[in-house]
Amino acid sequence: MVDEIESFVLKRYELIKKTGKGAYGVVYKAMDKKTKEVVALKKNFDAFQNATDSKRTFREITLLKELNGHENIIKLLNVIKAENEKDIYLIFEFMETDLHTVIRSNILEPIHKKFVMYQLLKALKFIHTAGIVHRDLKPSNILINSDSCIKICDFGLARSVTSLNGKDIIMTDYVATRWYRAPEVLLGSTKYNTQADMWSVGCIFGELLNGTPMFPGTSTLNQVNKILEITGKPNKEDILSIQSELAQNMLENIKVSKQKLFKNLFPKATAIELDLLGKLLQFNPNKRITAIEALEHPYVADFHEQYADTEIACEKPIQIAVDDNIKYTIKEYKQKLFDDILKKKKEVKKKMMNLQVKEKKKKAVLKNGK
Repeated sequence: MVDEIESFVLKRYELIKKTGKGAYGVVYKAMDKKTKEVVALKKNFDAFQNATDSKRTFREITLLKELNGHENIIKLLNVIKAENEKDIYLIFEFMETDLHTVIRSNILEPIHKKFVMYQLLKALKFIHTAGIVHRDLKPSNILINSDSCIKICDFGLARSVTSLNGKDIIMTDYVATRWYRAPEVLLGSTKYNTQADMWSVGCIFGELLNGTPMFPGTSTLNQVNKILEITGKPNKEDILSIQSELAQNMLENIKVSKQKLFKNLFPKATAIELDLLGKLLQFNPNKRITAIEALEHPYVADFHEQYADTEIACEKPIQIAVDDNIKYTIKEYKQKLFDDILKKKKEVKKKMMNLQVKEKKKKAVLKNGK
């Protein structure tokens, strides 16, 4: 088991069990020998093998460091460079499973589903006020523990939605799971925003209610067709809201059968659940409910009234260290990432030293005072 993990890493982390393995790498449940904390140790194989992977690795690490601190966003605890300088170790707080697995096991009661949705909206309020769109929200990217506490993970596709001069950044290289993609993304818009995430939330909510994916499209065209069966054929205003030349031509060629009603698709759902679902799954992104508005919805009222003080916004938009519209070389991504990690570690070390100095001075004052 330990063959995959280098000895210098094993000096710090004790492996408990392997929890996942794929072409991307391997994940272990482990214990930090220094803090005695249970963590998830993820080794990414060849994280910088091409420019796309390098960009994704860079984005995930830098954004998680910036978003660090929100209780419903996975916390990145440590980043370690492998000796071969190709692989990279990411140390996260440990979570038991993901929402995809939990939905399939059909163990969530209505109150748990409500709590999951509340936490998801709370996290998105923070992410979206930071000027970030996640772009890959789906049940497998929502980690969950047995107490139903959730944390959003996998920020490898996340992007900033505003540039330094306030103009829209053109969104490209979108390869997220098709079933949860918003109509504007499917139809080729390059100027979508945080509302694309809210469509994904609607898909996740529908899956929580029914236990199966809402739009399991087999192709982009089939995906759009499945969406229009529920939202109905869009009017001119809705088509213009997509901001895509492709949208007009594509939608003209799609024949929509009779619109399916939410109440027939979700016969066991309450009127309040159907109302929120309808507000999330609006074809027109401008008509779609925002995370902040959704937190005021009656569906999550019980939690909103009790925990409103935890529904924090990000203090300022996050700007990551590289321009997303510029393609850097693999070497540049790698260098920028490790320079940034080194800088952050130095800042933490300096902060700790300052705290120690203050503590010594405090003790000296107390001692002399006596």
